[in-house]
Amino acid sequence: MMHGWYGWPRFGFGFMGGGFMMIFWVLLIGLAVYFIVKSTNRNNHHTNGDNRRALDILDEKYAAGEIDEEEYLRKKNLLKK
Repeated sequence: MMHGWYGWPRFGFGFMGGGFMMIFWVLLIGLAVYFIVKSTNRNNHHTNGDNRRALDILDEKYAAGEIDEEEYLRKKNLLKK
């Protein structure tokens, strides 16, 4: 039997090593893409939720008479940016 690098038998090792490495890299890249997409979606959703809550609080303060119309409109425009 012929030996390859570091004394490993060539029979089967080249095919198995190459096949496993290909699967490993595909899985690694797939997981990286999955986590990047998931993280991006979570951050966008979280930010939109915070803006919605801030607008709700601003509406409540305006309705209660705690702020005037000018301040309400100015802050609303800032939150929508």
